[in-house]
Amino acid sequence: MSSANLTREETSARSAGITLHSARVALDLSGAPNQEAQTFEVTTTLIFDATVAATWIDFIGESVSAVSVNGTEQEVRYDGARLSISGLAASNTVVVTAHGRYSRSGEGLHRFVDPVDGETYLYTQYEPADSRRVMACFEQPDMKASYTFVVHAPAGWQVLSNQSAVSVRTAGETQTVEFAATLPLSSYITSVAAGPYHRVEGTWTRGEQTVELGVLCRPSLAEFLEADEILDVTRQGLDFFTDAFDFAYPWGKYDQIFVPEYNLGAMENPGLVTFAEAYLSRGASTDAQRGGRANTILHEMAHMWFGDLVTMRWWDDLWLKESFADYMGAHASVAATRYTDAWVRFAANRKTWAYQQDQLPTTHPIVADITDLEAAKLNFDGITYAKGAAVLKQLVAFVGEEAFFDGARRYFAAHAYGNTTLEDLLVQLEAASGRDVRAWSRAWLETSGMSTLWIETDAAGGRALVQTEPRPHRLRVGLYDFVEGRLTRRDAVELDISDERTPLMFEDTDLVIINDDDLTYAKARIDERSLAAVERSLSTLEPLPRALIWSSLWNATRDGELVVARYLAIVTAHAPAEENIGLLSGVLANAAYAIGHYIPDAVRAEQRQVWAETAWTALQSSEEGSDAQLSWARAFAAAAAYDDSCSGRARTLLNGDVPAGLLVDPDLRWALLTALRTTGHATGEDISAELERDATASGHTAAMRALWSKPTTESRGAAWNAAWQDETLSNDHLSATIGGVRAGGRRDLIENLDSDYFERILGAWQSRSIELARRLVLGLFPASENLALVDAWLAENEAAPAALRRLIIEQRDHLARDLRVRGAQS
Repeated sequence: MSSANLTREETSARSAGITLHSARVALDLSGAPNQEAQTFEVTTTLIFDATVAATWIDFIGESVSAVSVNGTEQEVRYDGARLSISGLAASNTVVVTAHGRYSRSGEGLHRFVDPVDGETYLYTQYEPADSRRVMACFEQPDMKASYTFVVHAPAGWQVLSNQSAVSVRTAGETQTVEFAATLPLSSYITSVAAGPYHRVEGTWTRGEQTVELGVLCRPSLAEFLEADEILDVTRQGLDFFTDAFDFAYPWGKYDQIFVPEYNLGAMENPGLVTFAEAYLSRGASTDAQRGGRANTILHEMAHMWFGDLVTMRWWDDLWLKESFADYMGAHASVAATRYTDAWVRFAANRKTWAYQQDQLPTTHPIVADITDLEAAKLNFDGITYAKGAAVLKQLVAFVGEEAFFDGARRYFAAHAYGNTTLEDLLVQLEAASGRDVRAWSRAWLETSGMSTLWIETDAAGGRALVQTEPRPHRLRVGLYDFVEGRLTRRDAVELDISDERTPLMFEDTDLVIINDDDLTYAKARIDERSLAAVERSLSTLEPLPRALIWSSLWNATRDGELVVARYLAIVTAHAPAEENIGLLSGVLANAAYAIGHYIPDAVRAEQRQVWAETAWTALQSSEEGSDAQLSWARAFAAAAAYDDSCSGRARTLLNGDVPAGLLVDPDLRWALLTALRTTGHATGEDISAELERDATASGHTAAMRALWSKPTTESRGAAWNAAWQDETLSNDHLSATIGGVRAGGRRDLIENLDSDYFERILGAWQSRSIELARRLVLGLFPASENLALVDAWLAENEAAPAALRRLIIEQRDHLARDLRVRGAQS
């Protein structure tokens, strides 16, 4: 195992012997605009107590030039990840001078040059363990410290960190910015950003507290920033969480910065929250997209308390912050903003992620067993986020909302600026609620998998609610009848269940929704009579029950219990009438996925044509300028990449002959042009012309994908080799190259590369950063006609890194599901 992959046991031993107090980090970024300069100097001063004579400090960079312990220079003993130090006293000051490397992978200190203005933009991204790519540190969450950052940067740049600047000195072309010391933080949530970013300012005031707000992005995106909307949601969130948690926002200022080539959606660095630029739509956007952005803003804000103020001791308890933040994002959206449909989108879309993850052979309890950092990196998944949030929603129903928030308030008061485990939370929840939350924890947090619920009716008409993998559920069974042509709830049966079978009494009804109001986490099946009602009148339901039905239909399709053609017929009948754009977006994505993965090969081309026609017809009939119109336009562009007969229509849209009200923004133009390229109807000259029209960073990335999408074995093979071998590709450009390889689902152009994939993955895992290696392993996994190659690799590579094996096992399971569901179609 590489020395970079820290284990739970060794970090626990280190924190038992070392008590960290403060860190001072001096970063020289003044040379960042020089693209020939690949490194930056960093000097880190660590002050700590020790009960051991020796330890190690984490740093992954170009070199370590000097280390001193209590004023005495020591020999540099550095293996590329760990710096060994010895001769420790009871109290220590260690100074490390080193050179880090600018990143192109989104890990550590990422450097980006905007092709629009030629300027350089920097930001850091660390979670779970990449602060050591920027500074010497103790890279584990339970070693908190007060951090002071000093940054040398070009004069005129915005320079930001977790705290406000206390001094700015300019000498010639360089400024030196020193920031106020932070309150105790884990290393992974410290942050720095620098560059000529565009900034919009605001304030939030509550009583005697005033918080300075900032929203930043690159100037070339300033027209798309929607700063007023972002600031409004920010203020609403600060109002809500201040009241809900009864603990004033503790981190001083609140900056939010949208950054390029970002690996995540966002990151909760206190005082300097980072967001992917994907949250800034370049022209057209739907209200569902804005709602999703608001949810993410509130998710990250919840972390200011859950995760930043109180932090998990080790990554086993990652859920202590992510599950709560995911829950709070939706809850606060409903309670504090105009996006009151957040739980509707959660039920249909976010939980889909959880259901998928929880059915993999690598599923794990919400409270996971994380032995090392590589395992931690892969646990930012649908269990930790979406299942955890769904289970917390159930907990709120179990203990009551007031008791839940009272428990949270007690938790913050007891553990502010410290580290915790599951036990610390349970103590406070029990004290607040008087309920046995430990039994709930054992059933829901400490087990894996999910229950499937359905209703059985015997010959005598007696009904029972049946569940697999029995667990305690509090749920509501909704009973719906047709009333003037609409499905309307006439009654509901509330019950607590824990056994495999629970008697259930109700009169015959047209539609039964087992988990109505989405109170629990389970797959709920639809009986045949209810399915007939859904086929007839799904669109007439209210949004939340409609979301639950869409979710049940998709789960049954993925499991091979609902014929794919029947699912697609329901989508064709009711998606054009879907008014909730969050639901519509999820349904459109699922339908396209079903065609690509679950429809038998012999009829897939025909079904693709039907789907493209559905999207085109819905586009033409959508309300002028509506979110639905835009959603169907995007669906058609995606479908056109798989159906040669769509080229004429795609070219028509690209040439500006569009339905009234439709804004064909740069992203939609690239989608249409890439579809044409994928089907052989666009040239390199077409792509060059489009790039002249959109010479932005997004345009360059889209052009790269389009160029590689040419439907020839030579082009796809060249893209394949570039993905594996060209280490100058940034994270986004690597994904664009992979997208070109896979464009249009043309297995006939790349199936000869299947064996090559399995020959390359171990070497890529060992030589690339985990983020880039993960993109290669997932993005290029072959959609083979059988499992022979992947099974052979797993059998021959039992000693491969556990994190890599996990990814391959999961991809094998996806492929096996594809083959199984395809085979079940009649």
